[in-house]
Amino acid sequence: MKKLFSIITFIAIAAVSIAQTPDEIVSRMEAELAKHDKSEGFAMTIDFKMIILGSVSSRIYTLGDKTRMEGTIKDNEIITWNDGVTEWNYDKSENEIEITNTKPKTQSESESDENMKMFSDVTKGYDVKIDKETPTEWHFRCKRSKSNPDKDAPKKMDLVVEKDTYWPVSLTASMKGVTMTMREISYGITEEQVTFDAKDYPGVKIVDKR
Repeated sequence: MKKLFSIITFIAIAAVSIAQTPDEIVSRMEAELAKHDKSEGFAMTIDFKMIILGSVSSRIYTLGDKTRMEGTIKDNEIITWNDGVTEWNYDKSENEIEITNTKPKTQSESESDENMKMFSDVTKGYDVKIDKETPTEWHFRCKRSKSNPDKDAPKKMDLVVEKDTYWPVSLTASMKGVTMTMREISYGITEEQVTFDAKDYPGVKIVDKR
């Protein structure tokens, strides 16, 4: 009897999964993201592939006006902190931290906010269809719709959504010779994660150019 119940349960879950349209699934993903806001702070990993420079990956943490970006360029570790007024740049190969004034922002939203908007705007400006499906993930191909007013938006994007949680796994967009993938998105960032502290870098030369 237990075995029969398990089979019925599996069939019911599968039927619900099949019944969902791409727009419904993506809307569920957007609803999960909407449960959070930037007051919690969020983090994501961004991978860039460029024809000339090759591949570059960075992890970005954002909380309020503060950001921390860490990455590796040609085996050299680079970390940047920014609180909206001051910027700290750590170059491991030089064993040096350079402090400068932050350049005035010309946009009302940060680059990280703009990147996150790409997830919430998928169903608004794109025609979405399931490209493939695994036991744990949906893979979507998103093509820019003719009605999309933003002609600079990527012509196509690839979105991966986790089935159990409807959480975005990754979003890949290609434009003008650059492919960008956003992945490992999480909310809940502490002040310590985005605040520079010289005590964490003993022996490193600090150059103040403010």
